[in-house]
Amino acid sequence: MPADLIAAPGADRAGVPVRRIQPSRRFVPIDFRELWHFRELLYFLVWRDVKARYKQTFLGPLWAILRPLILMVIFSIIFGRLAGIEPGSGVPYPLFVFAGLLAWLYVSLALVGGSFSIVNNSNLVAKAYFPRLFAPIAAVAAPVVDLVLSLTVLLGLFVWYGERPGPLVVLLPVFLLLAFLLALGVSLWLAGATISYRDVSFALPFLTQLWMYATPVIYPVTFVPEEWRWLLELNPATAVVEGFRWSLLGTEAPSALALASSAGFAFVLVAGGAYFFRSSERTLADMM
Repeated sequence: MPADLIAAPGADRAGVPVRRIQPSRRFVPIDFRELWHFRELLYFLVWRDVKARYKQTFLGPLWAILRPLILMVIFSIIFGRLAGIEPGSGVPYPLFVFAGLLAWLYVSLALVGGSFSIVNNSNLVAKAYFPRLFAPIAAVAAPVVDLVLSLTVLLGLFVWYGERPGPLVVLLPVFLLLAFLLALGVSLWLAGATISYRDVSFALPFLTQLWMYATPVIYPVTFVPEEWRWLLELNPATAVVEGFRWSLLGTEAPSALALASSAGFAFVLVAGGAYFFRSSERTLADMM
């Protein structure tokens, strides 16, 4: 809970500083010194979220591999064979769709986890003080482990199809960072809203599913008629998905409009989301 620390009257006379913690009545800027001071706590929160993700499951972390693999098989049969969608870049469709799924599954998992991070940490938020920003940041960072595990399947697909990643693979962390910021920005807006409006838990999975079909995950950008392609490029997730494919498969690079849209949305969402989150932070524990 952001708070103003005010020295109690008579504290100096006793020789012992006394501070009264009370809710702030104004916007409290992000205290980066405090975040740095508690940096080890962020590591433990991320590690806790990673372990809790597959707790009491039979397959455990194998779900991180099976989820994109099963989706790749289903999409390859339905859209690759039955619908006849071709990537148009000489890349086999299973490789094409799997690279897109890597990006999208990270964004969707990070978005859902970050949006419900305060609700999922309600006991901790209500009983102890820590930088509340760490909750959504940790929830958005945890799915990176799933992404790394999923890369093992991609390596197997490279071997199966006789392909290999090119030198552009060094740019993959750049697009991962862009995906992280995009998911974090949306999560900061929704993390506080989920406390007041539980409708978010019903709407978010549905809207996330719609967002996937509005993003070129299962089809190339060229599949959309050229006169409507600018709408697809305004989608901030388009540059992330296309960037993953570009760096991993050497397909066509994201357009300048798609990159500018994604970077702009990420900056605005993170900056505005941080302001909104901090302004609602002081009442989070009372509303749970």
